[in-house]
Amino acid sequence: MKNNNSIIETKNINFYYGDFRALIDVTMGFERNKVTALIGPSGCGKSTLLRLLNRMNDLIGRTRVEGEVIFEGKNIYDPGVDPVDIRRRIGMVFQKPNPFPKSIFDNITYGPRLTGIKDKSTLEALVEQSLKQASLWDEAKDILGQSAMMLSGGQQQRLCIARALAMKPEILLMDEPTSALDPISTAKIEELIEELKKDYTIIIVTHNMQQAARISDYTGFFYLGKLIEYNPAEKLFTNPEVSQTEDYITGRFG
Repeated sequence: MKNNNSIIETKNINFYYGDFRALIDVTMGFERNKVTALIGPSGCGKSTLLRLLNRMNDLIGRTRVEGEVIFEGKNIYDPGVDPVDIRRRIGMVFQKPNPFPKSIFDNITYGPRLTGIKDKSTLEALVEQSLKQASLWDEAKDILGQSAMMLSGGQQQRLCIARALAMKPEILLMDEPTSALDPISTAKIEELIEELKKDYTIIIVTHNMQQAARISDYTGFFYLGKLIEYNPAEKLFTNPEVSQTEDYITGRFG
């Protein structure tokens, strides 16, 4: 399935860890200002695909990619493309909250400072805006100078989202962002995702099918490195086209 309004798309992607082919001929488009969920059993290639979209796999040895990832008309794997710039424009939030051992303020301003923003009032405004977007401002505004390590797990994950947003990305990748969190923190992050898609395109890997059904506009089901089915979430969860998808979502395997 290719969306006409795709902000990023993969074309015939094969990905190898050494000799192991982790993704097989994956072609899909991700629509602007929508949430796309990637589901499937462990080890089926979901996270590999997610990291492929902002060249995070470049940091792993003995990997190679075939095919193209087209982001706003350009293949991000072309030789002249700067992976650091791609990672700024396509932000990432990981499974486990990973705040830096610095103050809340310094966590959010770390990336913008690296890109050359030095003005204190600009940085302060950016911190406030990012924390508000991540629904953390009210809880954090009086403790910005304190260590991010003091925050609860759910707050740390929202801080990591704020840190990604401070770079003004166009796309936000989320790799199981709630799997380490309790149900209340999970609900907060899900609400946040719903809010953020007004301004960002969100692609999320989740093990939780109920979560995918709740929050995604589109869902892709992966199995053994292949994209088995990719459809609007409502269709995929209520009337899947492929019997293998149905077997997975009804719990017959996986």
